[in-house]
Amino acid sequence: MVFKYVCSWIFLILVLNSGSGCQALPNVTEVMDDASTSQSDFRIYSLKGLLSAKESRTIMERLEKSVAPTDVLARHTVVVESVSDSPLTKGNQVRLLTDGQETYDAMFEAIESSTHHIHLESYIVEDDETGRQFADLLLQKQAQGVQVNLIYDSLGSINTPSAFFQRLRDGGIQVVEFNPINPMKAQRKWGLTHRNHRKMLIVDGKVAIVGGINISKVYSSGPFHRKKNQVAPIHWRDTDIEIKGPAVAEFQKLFLDTWQNQQGPELAEDNQFPDLKERGPVLVRVLGSAPGQTNRAPFVMYVSAITFARHSVYLTHAYFVPDRQIVKALCAAAERDVDVRIILPGITDSQLALLAQRHHYAPLLKAGVKVYEHGTSLLHAKTAVIDGVWSTVGSTNMDSLSMLHNDEVNAVILSVEFAEEMEKMFAADLANSMQIHWDQWQTRPFLPRIKGWFVNLFSRWL
Repeated sequence: MVFKYVCSWIFLILVLNSGSGCQALPNVTEVMDDASTSQSDFRIYSLKGLLSAKESRTIMERLEKSVAPTDVLARHTVVVESVSDSPLTKGNQVRLLTDGQETYDAMFEAIESSTHHIHLESYIVEDDETGRQFADLLLQKQAQGVQVNLIYDSLGSINTPSAFFQRLRDGGIQVVEFNPINPMKAQRKWGLTHRNHRKMLIVDGKVAIVGGINISKVYSSGPFHRKKNQVAPIHWRDTDIEIKGPAVAEFQKLFLDTWQNQQGPELAEDNQFPDLKERGPVLVRVLGSAPGQTNRAPFVMYVSAITFARHSVYLTHAYFVPDRQIVKALCAAAERDVDVRIILPGITDSQLALLAQRHHYAPLLKAGVKVYEHGTSLLHAKTAVIDGVWSTVGSTNMDSLSMLHNDEVNAVILSVEFAEEMEKMFAADLANSMQIHWDQWQTRPFLPRIKGWFVNLFSRWL
């Protein structure tokens, strides 16, 4: 059965290649070397504008004093600054949303409180109980005079009937289909590889909710459990965050850029960027990426953050088919006695991705990386917390599709308090996961090994 799927993927690759250029991930070692030798320094933005180099260093030094010695703050920040136009901003409030229902509750609350506009961007919008609940609320707000603008991905939402989106349009909501898979609808050069994998809700330009959660009932079902002769619906475990403060403007820019690039209807310019207030003490940077960019900021972010870690690296990833630079960074961190732990799916919606994921266990386990498979839910989160102070939550998977071909977005959060929440969430997931041990892994049957090796030949498209 697996090889049947692989044959199907080989056919798809021929189609996918039709819209993809020759792309490669950057050499992060060179990026880090260039950043360390340049005269540039990181700068922090406030509502009053760019802070002086001295003011920026003072803020970072204060944060460094609150944790054990680490290079994941100042040195890493310089590297990311070199590949990103998005500033590191102070004055934000960040709330961790640890599952689908908590995220939907926050989204519904934000939508209900809107007075000017609602921007929603999602890879998948399904015509199910949850999707219709969103549709009803969005139509209600549109009828009240709040302009609702929606971007959905054509491939991600391929199973959603056109009537679902037509109902939204008929109610006045402006809807953009990202890179239509129907060549007749293509605004520009047609191709399947460039997908919009972002999940963002921005309300009135003042609050943003971002992460890995699509609009689908799979995030609302109960926890996965089995009874005799019965299988309950699988619960999808994912993570989002709610941000209030200056960083929201960076999410707004990403949405508006995509809207314009996809030739969406002209939007009213007033109040897209309202005056914002400082809402909390958290430093936030917004990292967006799109195909054709040479920096691939989320990839540089991950490799450099792992490289600069000195105490702990805790990763949770839904689709783990890593580039060799990621594997090398993780192994090197473990070999210098950093506590490296990775929670990956044990239950999956893609057997091919699971086989490719497991193909990478051997070098990690041999280097001392602790690998776990989550067993009570379908793990869909894409998060990391490093050295008790650096965190990221977003849509970027640890695979080539995310790193090379998709529009993605991640938030980097520098905060001891938020990192503590992330570590508690990681510990809860760890309690529902099984550790993979090297002595057992190296004696596994031959057939799964060869399947993993073969599937990994096509890892660029998983």
